[in-house]
Parts: sequence; structure tokens; C-alpha cells
Amino acid sequence: MTRFFFLILGIILFLTACKDSAIVGAFLQPAINPKTGLIERKLDQAQIERGERIYTSHCEGCHGANGAGTPDWRKPNADGKYPPPPLDGTAHAWHHSTEVLKKTILKGTPPEMGSMPAWEGKLTEQQVDDVIVWIKSLWPDEIYDVWFKNFEGKS
Repeated sequence: MTRFFFLILGIILFLTACKDSAIVGAFLQPAINPKTGLIERKLDQAQIERGERIYTSHCEGCHGANGAGTPDWRKPNADGKYPPPPLDGTAHAWHHSTEVLKKTILKGTPPEMGSMPAWEGKLTEQQVDDVIVWIKSLWPDEIYDVWFKNFEGKS
């Protein structure tokens, strides 16, 4: 019995030490929905709810209700800057990694491209993370699947 315990403990320690390895990656593969063949999301409902509240009070004025964006978001305004895009999966937010989304929220857009303000120092990193999870919850399953395979599935 003692040998079995130490064997299991050794395996756990090995896997913990190799958490970024392919061995552990095989154990941490996302679940695939058998009906759709798409990645099943494992988003925290409490985080989604917090993110929605933060979005509503800080982001909705520009990006619209439910991340719908502004009409003609692909056309620059008279000042040459692009209007706020949709975040609901109909624009390009899902073409970016979580890190890029977070950086854009914290630092804002380059002034020559858009008017997105920097939220660093105004929102905590946790609040930004919550908003990003809420945004991902808006994406259709097919969009989330492609995003996950291009960004999260490669880590």
C-alpha cells in the first residue's frame, strides 16, 4: 500500500513539474462536443456576470449593448480613426489572443487608429480579465472554436 501511495505521489509530482509538457497537455485537452465537434467552453459563470457589469458601466457607451459595436465600424471617421468594432464575434476581436485583448484594453488603441482609451489604473487586471471572459461568452460556438484552436490550444 505504501509503495502504491509513493508511486501515485511520484506521478503527480512528475506531472506537476512538467505542466507545460506534451505529456500533461494530453491530459488537459479541451472537451469536444460530440454533436457539433466543437470545443466546449469552460467559462466561469461568476466571471461572466462580473465582466458584463463592468462592460455595461465602462464599455457599452462605445461598443454598444451586448458588444454589437457601431455601424460602419470598418470605415474610418472624418478624423481618420476607426469607430469601436463589435466584440460579439462579428468583427475581429476573436482574431487576437487573450494577451492582445488585455493589452488593448489596458493601453488603448494607437491614437492614429482609434479612440479606445487606456483603462490601466482605472480597471484592475481582474476586472479586465472578467470583461474578456464576458466578451468570449458572446462569441458563437464556431468562432470560439477557431479562436481557441488558434490561440489557447497552442499554449
